[in-house]
Amino acid sequence: MDIWPWVTLVALGAYHGLNPAMGWLFAVSRGMQERSRRAVVRSLLPIAIGHELALVVVAAVVLLAAEVVDPGALHVAAAAVLLAFGIFRFVRPRAHPRWTTMRVNGRELTLWSFLMSSAHGAGLIVAPVLIGIGSASASTDAEDHVHAGADVASLAADGVGLALHVAAMVLVMGVVAVLVYDRLGVAVLRKAWLNTDQLWAAAFVVAAVITLFT
Repeated sequence: MDIWPWVTLVALGAYHGLNPAMGWLFAVSRGMQERSRRAVVRSLLPIAIGHELALVVVAAVVLLAAEVVDPGALHVAAAAVLLAFGIFRFVRPRAHPRWTTMRVNGRELTLWSFLMSSAHGAGLIVAPVLIGIGSASASTDAEDHVHAGADVASLAADGVGLALHVAAMVLVMGVVAVLVYDRLGVAVLRKAWLNTDQLWAAAFVVAAVITLFT
């Protein structure tokens, strides 16, 4: 069993948790508004749900496409989309939804997380990994000529992969949010935080190359 797709999903989840644009800054803001660490922690669940929904949308498209598109063509199409999005992020690194207020309820925070994750391509970046996991599961079962079992295995593998991704994100996000709220303060963004926009855009280009040649 190839563990690298799982490791990649966990690593991407950790990166999303580290990135303030994915939600921990919002969680810290709510904590400061309510003067409560509990508010910081409470914010993690709606952020995670919104992020998961963005991933599920992409996963559903991948699964449907895998049923009707030749695997080779699917890889080429996925690589093209990733490359185009990577170039877009290089050209427009600040392109994301503009939320009008930092005072939101849980439902609004879920919606914000979904929109932000979609705009930043959080679902797109995991698509090649999901294609790889699904292909591996399907090919294993195909040897036994159990096509229905292959579909179930692919769906289950994708579900586990997404769960691991979001779990890693929430863990890292929670640690960073509480640390910033308790110790560092948001001033750390001006003093010591690295701008990850270019790195994120480059990740799409790299993912496109890997997808095209695997």
